[in-house]
Amino acid sequence: MQEFTIGIIIIIISALGYVSNWLNWHFLNYKINHLLYYFGAFIHESSHALLALLMGAKIHKYTVISIQPQVTYSNPKVPILGNLLISIAPILGGIGFLFLVNKFFLANQFIMPAFTNWKFFLNDFFKFLSHVNLTLWKDWVLIFLLLNMGAMIGPSVQDLKNVWVLIILLVFIPWQFFNHLGMLAVTFVLMNIIIQVCLVIIISLVQLVW
Repeated sequence: MQEFTIGIIIIIISALGYVSNWLNWHFLNYKINHLLYYFGAFIHESSHALLALLMGAKIHKYTVISIQPQVTYSNPKVPILGNLLISIAPILGGIGFLFLVNKFFLANQFIMPAFTNWKFFLNDFFKFLSHVNLTLWKDWVLIFLLLNMGAMIGPSVQDLKNVWVLIILLVFIPWQFFNHLGMLAVTFVLMNIIIQVCLVIIISLVQLVW
């Protein structure tokens, strides 16, 4: 089975998250989108905070409604692994949040493809994309949730700086479970970017006509 290592997957998700946030602030810099961004930031920072508490750290600062949302905390009681889990917590928290919404609010409306191989990732991705039905309100809920997935899931530059040595080591370590998780995260952020690009095109056409 074609696999990427843990470190490479984290870097890919982070890069896509950066692209998503760049599109937001350069082309979709509207108040309504700021509110959606803060919703994604709330899940992001809450994931950091929850993992920090689970790793025995104390929360010093928790800020969401800010130009730079952030959580600051003391050193976790679990060494090395604690810092790593806290830094990549948005990947786990964002996917977990979508899973709960899909299961308990949308009654399992969305069934994700059985991602098992990066070689066939794009095929599975477009297959999932083709199942989106814009006539159903549940699909619009998914679009709403995905609109700022880069802010929700993507580890920030600071997150990577906190554990950059470990990320380098993880570039050489494969893990099948994290491959599957990584493909889910990449799927969500790619859908996020597609939605953003579509919105940018629509807004540009409306402005041109107007």
